Amino acid sequence: MFAVEVRDHIMIAHSLPAAVFGPAQGMHGATFTVDAAFFTEDLDAHGLVVDIGLATEALAAALEPLRYRNLDEVPEFAGKFTTTEFLCRHILDALAARIASGALNDAGRIRRLRIKLHESHVARAWNEREI
Repeated sequence: MFAVEVRDHIMIAHSLPAAVFGPAQGMHGATFTVDAAFFTEDLDAHGLVVDIGLATEALAAALEPLRYRNLDEVPEFAGKFTTTEFLCRHILDALAARIASGALNDAGRIRRLRIKLHESHVARAWNEREI
């Protein structure tokens, strides 16, 4: 298995209104470093997993609807806890849709995708699955 990973970041605001979240129940901001890893079984005829430029653009496009947003005001997140883990899945779904639409020109070679969100220098979460 081969992989290429690209990185971006998003700044968001949100609250996590349940006692289990302690002080994060209140409105707060977060800056997430976002890593996206694209996995293939083999390299293409040009020795690539995926074009890094296209992967970077696809990740940026998947993140754009979240940038500088108060996630408490995003209608599709109503009633949901926008935890780091939840956001991993949301971003993976958005990026998988871009891949399925042909945005990476990968000819269906990408088999697996992993999204990792670094919440801080000591905590991170990820979602990984076959696509």
